[in-house]
Amino acid sequence: MTDPLDAALAAAVDRFVETRPQSAALAARAGDVLPGGNTRSVLHTDPFGIRIAHADGAVLTTVDGDTVVDLLGDYSAGLLGRRPEVADAIRTVLDRGWGYGAMSDVEAQFAAALVARFDSVDQIRFTNSGSEADLMAVLTARHVTGRERIVVFEGAYHGGPMTFLPGSEPLRVPFEFVVLPYNDLDAVEAVFASDGAQIAGVLVEPMLGAGGCISASAEFLAGLRRLCDEHGSVLIFDEVMTSRLAVGGAQEQYAVRADLTVLGKYFAGGLSFGAFGGSAAVMSAYDPARGGLTHGGTFNNNLFSMSVGAALTPLLDAGTLAALNARGDRLRERLLVELAPIGWCATGLGSMVTIHPVPGPVTAWSDVATVDPRWRQLLFHELLHRGFYIAQRGYLALSLAVTDEQLDGFVDAVREVAAIVRG
Repeated sequence: MTDPLDAALAAAVDRFVETRPQSAALAARAGDVLPGGNTRSVLHTDPFGIRIAHADGAVLTTVDGDTVVDLLGDYSAGLLGRRPEVADAIRTVLDRGWGYGAMSDVEAQFAAALVARFDSVDQIRFTNSGSEADLMAVLTARHVTGRERIVVFEGAYHGGPMTFLPGSEPLRVPFEFVVLPYNDLDAVEAVFASDGAQIAGVLVEPMLGAGGCISASAEFLAGLRRLCDEHGSVLIFDEVMTSRLAVGGAQEQYAVRADLTVLGKYFAGGLSFGAFGGSAAVMSAYDPARGGLTHGGTFNNNLFSMSVGAALTPLLDAGTLAALNARGDRLRERLLVELAPIGWCATGLGSMVTIHPVPGPVTAWSDVATVDPRWRQLLFHELLHRGFYIAQRGYLALSLAVTDEQLDGFVDAVREVAAIVRG
């Protein structure tokens, strides 16, 4: 007997291949010079990734001529959408030249705009990505405490070199990590009780992103703050994704103050960007006048990212973010209604959502670790067939360009996929 799930997935993949010959040809050509045909592993989908020819608002047009609504938002980096203000800021750089190998005032303007948003951040340093910023934050914590050990959590993604998902070990930086279950404050307390004097810091996402949009409990984050205070450790909030929850990020929502905050993704309008910052006392480690650490990076202050960030960060005001996140919360509630009859659920905070082929509740990575990946692949292909692009892991992040009409269509599409799953 043929497994019905295998049959449904095979049919969806066959349809995908038949309707995307140009994407298939480009994927094959890319495979000659790029391992796996890509240089960003998360973009790979079986049997090959779609190739995009054009983007307008929240609509992507593939090289095969079909259009899909972009609900992925470049894994949350596309929050601002493809709005003309981004292009205008880029054009100002083109008009005055770039690649100075020197400083300009715009980086200080961008830094001031970010510092103004986060009560815990007095000073900030720029990097090229959230991955770099996370690494720098951990290194900073180790430097200021004189300790080596870092507490992290299962299912966390702090950039490629610090991923704590299955299969990530070979490319993980060789720091002294203690990997604990997410949302398990008892486990963290036990580690601090035995080894608190060796712990440089705790690195945590207020919501596991790549791990499935699993939100932290208020008690968990407050407990981490208390333990770090008691033991002289540094609390690092990776707010690369959750900073979109409010002007002051998850720290504002949870009323928990971090010692170091990591940013990335969307603040530069989709261009390369990362940053880490904290109190003046901690960040003074990088002040040359105080014999500071040397933090290099040819493109840390690249004029394109700095100019876009300085110009557009003020547009992400409290009202704009509140409205976007309220739309995301409403969408998640609607999805829960459609998914409940098939024993699936949706998790997340605000404008970030992940669909899981489990009934829930989902409070830790272990709750979804054993999910059959074929369900996620089927969901991806069936939604793409209906004109909606999300991540193959079931993740979506709304941008400001997405319309209510498009979200209504997405809910309808999920209802149709649920009917297929039900059989």
